[in-house]
Amino acid sequence: MVFADGMGKNFTPQKKILLLTPRGFCAGVVRAIDTVRIALDLYGPPVYVRKEIVHNRHAVDELRAHGAVFVDEVDEVPKGGRVIFSAHGIAPQVRHIAAERRLKVIDATCPLVTKVHLEALKFARRGYRIILIGHKDHDEVIGTLGEAPESSVVVETVEDVEKLEVPDPEKVCYLTQTTLSLDETKGIIQRLKERFPSIQGPPAQDICYATENRQAAVKAVAPMCELLLVVGSKNSSNSKRLVEVSENQGVPAHLIDDASEVNLAWLAPVRTVAVTAGASAPEHLVQELIGFLKKYGFGEVEEIRLKEEDVRFVLPGELTSFGGMVQTIGAS
Repeated sequence: MVFADGMGKNFTPQKKILLLTPRGFCAGVVRAIDTVRIALDLYGPPVYVRKEIVHNRHAVDELRAHGAVFVDEVDEVPKGGRVIFSAHGIAPQVRHIAAERRLKVIDATCPLVTKVHLEALKFARRGYRIILIGHKDHDEVIGTLGEAPESSVVVETVEDVEKLEVPDPEKVCYLTQTTLSLDETKGIIQRLKERFPSIQGPPAQDICYATENRQAAVKAVAPMCELLLVVGSKNSSNSKRLVEVSENQGVPAHLIDDASEVNLAWLAPVRTVAVTAGASAPEHLVQELIGFLKKYGFGEVEEIRLKEEDVRFVLPGELTSFGGMVQTIGAS
């Protein structure tokens, strides 16, 4: 589109990129990826990893290239081998099988996921029915559900809440997957409280700080852009939620693994595009996307910085016992 300036000369307005901060790796993802890298350095390949260490294709492929071997279940690991549990957590049964096979275990479960597991155990021991809000096929939910399967039920929607039957309405609690949409979860919790007025929840919300911050950034930038591009893999729950949050704000959004998946038709009518990344997406993919967008006229980059993240997590104990090793890591 061509405009005229005050002197009658024609000009084409500069297209703009709004780069959201915070974005990309959270402390739990940094911890998990560093755990695999350090294990490879210490022990050499192969180091086995149950499931994807984080839900990002590029991050997994990079670790695989350095000698990590990804398996679906621990019975695929040779007896006596070394295995790392992913950031999403595991059910106790997986740990039992690993012990039976005499596997050397390094647990890279995100501490915020471990918090939810401990809450599930606490409520189960007190005889509560646990309502676990989340996506039933997600690795994190499968792991949490495994802590108290006889006491727990998964709900994904408000409609699921309507169908709930509980043994004792006075002994009901709810927990949530850490990577959910805040808005969607709020509605489910509200309906649970209406149906079960005595329901208890966690002392602090289970949705993690990184999920909350990235969703808040998308909401803040929505009035300023016409399109949002989210760097993240299709199986990344928190990345998919960013797309949903944007669309709920009336801004079209697309989830892409990398710049190669951008459809130029998306860009044609757009003057301002916002860019963010899910909590498991490497920063170099964001920078490559920006480089790609610049080739198509988006020459101005403005960073929208909403919050600083300074969360740090201690490395798994199996690694911190080595003398001189760095013991705290976090978002960079």
